[in-house]
Amino acid sequence: MTLATVYSRARIAIDAPLVIVETHISNGLPSFNIVGLPEASVKESRDRVRSAIINSHFEFPDKKITVNLAPADLPKEGGRFDLPIAIGILAASGQIPLEQLSGFEFAGELALSGELRTIIGEIPLTIACKAQDRSCILPTENANIASHINAAKVIGADNLLNVYHHLTGQKSLPFATAEPLTEHYDQYPDMSDVVGQPHAKQALEIVAAGGHHLLMLGPPGTGKTMLAERLPSILPQMDEAESLETAAVHSISGRNSSIQNWSQRPFRSPHHTCSAVALVGGSSNPKPGEISLAHNGVLFLDELPEFDRKVLEVLREPLESGKVTISRAARQVDFPAQFQLVAALNPSPCGHYNDEQMRSTPDQMLRYLSKLSGPFLDRIDIQIEVARLPKGSLQSQAKSESSLEIRNRVIEARNIQLQRQGKLNHKLSNSELKQYCHLTNQDADFLETAIDKLGLSIRAYHRILKVSRTIADLKHASQIDRSHLAQALSYRAMDRLLLSLKR
Repeated sequence: MTLATVYSRARIAIDAPLVIVETHISNGLPSFNIVGLPEASVKESRDRVRSAIINSHFEFPDKKITVNLAPADLPKEGGRFDLPIAIGILAASGQIPLEQLSGFEFAGELALSGELRTIIGEIPLTIACKAQDRSCILPTENANIASHINAAKVIGADNLLNVYHHLTGQKSLPFATAEPLTEHYDQYPDMSDVVGQPHAKQALEIVAAGGHHLLMLGPPGTGKTMLAERLPSILPQMDEAESLETAAVHSISGRNSSIQNWSQRPFRSPHHTCSAVALVGGSSNPKPGEISLAHNGVLFLDELPEFDRKVLEVLREPLESGKVTISRAARQVDFPAQFQLVAALNPSPCGHYNDEQMRSTPDQMLRYLSKLSGPFLDRIDIQIEVARLPKGSLQSQAKSESSLEIRNRVIEARNIQLQRQGKLNHKLSNSELKQYCHLTNQDADFLETAIDKLGLSIRAYHRILKVSRTIADLKHASQIDRSHLAQALSYRAMDRLLLSLKR
């Protein structure tokens, strides 16, 4: 008997490290052992592989079988190693030519009948396989998704027998071809559905153009959730790199979206009872949380003060860095988390402020709003008040702008930013702010005076500059002027509310 080497890949966060599946068949008492730090799901593959080989009408060797998953210090989990282990046994027993294996990588879970079942994490696996210039054999459903990776050689198979016929040259399997993608914005509700609220709509356009974070403050039923749900409809579609990153995160979490939604930005809206682990990711085998599932998209937190304060505090670092690091005793992994935060809240426990329905005292309001820490609020660029609609607004026949009209302006403003500095305004560093957000002496004094009166931090000062730069870009202005600064300062509703309650 001989030794067979088959290539596969493990799943560690959004990485797919190479795993070499070595299969040795020797004389001795019949046994089937898997070594190389396999978890319980991998150890159980012995029974699945044995039944799949027999039920596919192959000979299962009545010998001592040893399967080594190298490197030995890399944890292996899931059913993805079923197919490479089965191929290794067939090759080591002489049923598949060994020379046919070097150009392929395999992954797939086997049913007892020999059928192939889908796995999770096919996107990172295929990207890594492409980098090694090897063909990747996957279950058909996984192959259809992975085929959207440009220039990747992906082959879909329905069962073990199909793979055998392909490797022996009896019947070649075709490379999976990607379905053509089309723009599908109709999955998002349109901005034209929102009645009134021109101030909030303008703020939403600025948020979309510059990639800023947004907080909406107002009584119940004023349209805060409606506005948040429509933000993805005015954002441009993701480019290829963004689509792959987002698809990779969803792939390893087992939440593959529709192929036709490949380039659409995700919108995540977790309930306020979610835990810190559900929000940022974690567990003993770290998995992505809501902020990573919202990568390159929108994370909407409704009823913000109802979230546990400790849960909100874990967002502070990802809001700045665009990634989250999950550390455990056994390993440390990084997940991407470049999301736009949109939050909504009522100004008081009763939901109202400064109107006839107000039933809360200033002290009650302060206690309610104090659930949100200053450092957390500091990281939100735009804070607006979404007020009740004036009488007669619901009967108004005035036509509201569609998402398409707003999106065209957003794309134009983003192109201006990318041509000028190669990134969106919210990503500007402090040194880049001096270069691209230059103010005259008079305007600088005006802004510093306003910052002092509102009691804002240096971080808030920088965020006001970034928002001003976005406002100027939407108006095609090369320099920031007093009107842009004044408009950016008007988007500090939460700061003004807290200041008034403390007086």
